[in-house]
Amino acid sequence: MRIASVIGTVVATMKQEKLSGRKLLLVREVNTAGKASGEPFVAIDTVDAGKGDIVVVTEGSSARQTTFTDGLPVDAVIVAVIDSLEVEGKVTYRKQ
Repeated sequence: MRIASVIGTVVATMKQEKLSGRKLLLVREVNTAGKASGEPFVAIDTVDAGKGDIVVVTEGSSARQTTFTDGLPVDAVIVAVIDSLEVEGKVTYRKQ
């Protein structure tokens, strides 16, 4: 699993039928201090995340093991919205 920030939405009117009605978000990996790294990628949202949220993203075959994504052609899925991060006893992120 990776920690990422939701940086936008993806609108695709033409898509694989099984993805119809699913919310796609643009996310970018962040470190525990919230600093962005890496390239943005698309993840299917299963927890009603929104722009600016810090989220947990599962990828690969694990992304297809939720009740929401079973049998879907997905490689990245948002499985949690993070309320806070604590690293070595110090809170590095807290949702406002």
